[in-house]
Amino acid sequence: MYKNFFKTVTLVIALSMSAFAQDAQELAAEKAVNTKLKGEHPLVQIAKSKPSSLRKELEGVHPRVFMTQKDTDELKAKAKSHPELWQTALSRVRALTAEPAPAPAQGRRVQNEVGLGIAEAAFTYKITGDKKYFDAAMKYIDAGISYDVWGYTYNKPNVDLAAGHLLYGMGWGYDLLYNDLTPAQRMRIKEKLVKQANLLHEFFRIKNGKTYAYSQNHTFIPISGLAVTAYALMDEVPEAKEWAATSRAIFDRVLATLGEDGYFYESMEYWIFSMPWIIHYMDAHAQSTGEDLYKGLASLENTHKYIAHITLPGGEFNFDYGDIYAGPITRARKGNDYERERIDGKFRTNYNILYNLATRYGSGEAQGVADWVKSKGQVNAEEVWSFIWYNPKIKPVSINDQPKYHWFKDHGVVFWRSSWDDDATAWSFKAGPPEGHADTAKVKAFPDWRLSSGHAHPDAGGFIIWSKGRYLTGDSGYAGVPLTEHHNTVTFDGLGQAKEGKGHDAFAGVSYDLMNQIRVTDVKFDNGKVTIFSDLKPAYEPTIGVEKFTRKFSFTAPSEFVVEDEIKTSKPRKMVSYLHSDTEIVKSGKGFEFEPGTPSLLVELIEPSGLDAVIEKNILTAPGRPGSVDKGELEDRGVRLAVSPKLPISDLSMKTRLTIK
Repeated sequence: MYKNFFKTVTLVIALSMSAFAQDAQELAAEKAVNTKLKGEHPLVQIAKSKPSSLRKELEGVHPRVFMTQKDTDELKAKAKSHPELWQTALSRVRALTAEPAPAPAQGRRVQNEVGLGIAEAAFTYKITGDKKYFDAAMKYIDAGISYDVWGYTYNKPNVDLAAGHLLYGMGWGYDLLYNDLTPAQRMRIKEKLVKQANLLHEFFRIKNGKTYAYSQNHTFIPISGLAVTAYALMDEVPEAKEWAATSRAIFDRVLATLGEDGYFYESMEYWIFSMPWIIHYMDAHAQSTGEDLYKGLASLENTHKYIAHITLPGGEFNFDYGDIYAGPITRARKGNDYERERIDGKFRTNYNILYNLATRYGSGEAQGVADWVKSKGQVNAEEVWSFIWYNPKIKPVSINDQPKYHWFKDHGVVFWRSSWDDDATAWSFKAGPPEGHADTAKVKAFPDWRLSSGHAHPDAGGFIIWSKGRYLTGDSGYAGVPLTEHHNTVTFDGLGQAKEGKGHDAFAGVSYDLMNQIRVTDVKFDNGKVTIFSDLKPAYEPTIGVEKFTRKFSFTAPSEFVVEDEIKTSKPRKMVSYLHSDTEIVKSGKGFEFEPGTPSLLVELIEPSGLDAVIEKNILTAPGRPGSVDKGELEDRGVRLAVSPKLPISDLSMKTRLTIK
């Protein structure tokens, strides 16, 4: 008895300390940005004025959140007309093949899997009527109820990502299974949902002076789950109306702060993890209230362009801008990230979202991109949605008929490839503010928006080159403490861009007006030649004294690149330009060979003469556990060439040629 008592006391103390630290961090962040946030909170009027109530015809009806009984009947017919899609969904009902993690379930993302497992098992039961799926859903529901804390006990308990997943899964499961549950089962599930929804809502509740990280997944994932539960319980629990209104108000800003060109600043890994929750919210809201939030949303209408161009030839990897996997370790098909993001050896990318958007926007291009990545063996975390979303009436535009290059002007990212074939050459160049140029005005218009850009990297001027199935030079992957030296760009006396090195968010406390001046100033596409002009000076804090830094990046098909830098500083500095390789760099004649083999990349230092060039290991701080992401272990992420004048200087004109051999 005493043993259990002390265990309980210890847990309460731990939760209290975690909550205190979390509250202190939240208050400090709010204090830093809310000087303009006076009077009534702007979300109050949004919550009052925007639709967040059930359509009349849905009151007292189940299912209703994502679909009605009529919709499920139509899907039963679809299962017969599209057996391949349906069989794929059936093969991926995780509650039939894996036991849910036992309480307290503190392993990485294990509670997330329970939330997703409830939803897919409950939906499959609704379509098939097979009791084994009902039993599987209830097994996972029981596991979710057994978790006293939804999420990690040591970091944001009950109010973060796992809470969002479980509210989504259990909330929708309750809605789907409602007519098959006994009154006692309904009450038990509802009591847990109400408890957890109230805890999460209290954390996000609108109150004067409160700020939100609208564009960050730790905001919109839990809020998406809250909304699903709100619509499932709307006419049973009075608090559900407030949950829904708060969710609608917060999502008003979430959608407003999405990148306008379709580019996702946190990385492709976080698009995979995060974007389903924006879609789940919008679908549940549209079905439950009748309000369509997709209309006129350029960010989602252009998302297929991001997926097409961020995907490397062959479809197994991505251009790894931002926090994405472990760079050369992942590309070597090693490490935890590689295994975690594969299902039966296939890359899990959630491309099925594009089928939804293809229907929403009548986009044959989106349908074509989805078909293309599917053909490369990619899979989805929730294959039931592939079955639901796929619309055979949308005629796909073949990927081969879509542009092979694109300039994401809002984010300053350019992509080019020789073809859509697996053996193509593909490259990208990046120079822009972390969350896009358009957000400069939005930061001022939304004083309640607390920027949290930690998943973006200080990488202005960086570039990535891939050819014939090989990564020849580029980025280093997810870092606990992102640094400029992890990218193909320049440092000054060891100082990089923004306020790097002080934690996971290199951009915390940096003027967005300043970052907005980082830009691709022009791009010229001309019959096999591409020339990019960029201004990188504003990427560095004024105290470093960079008075000029322009980079001209030129490509001449099929294989030659030229990088030309013009740099001036207010006083002599040790300028170091970095070029990265996954496995090996060797001296070769007058230059250096990256990734010796076929193909490889020959790097020649054209001017000035007499530069020092050192081949060294690329060591970074890997991400730590949630809540301590900047406290990870040091990790070897490939090798790099560090090029610099022999002495500190204040004026440098540097030209480098890179040739695919």
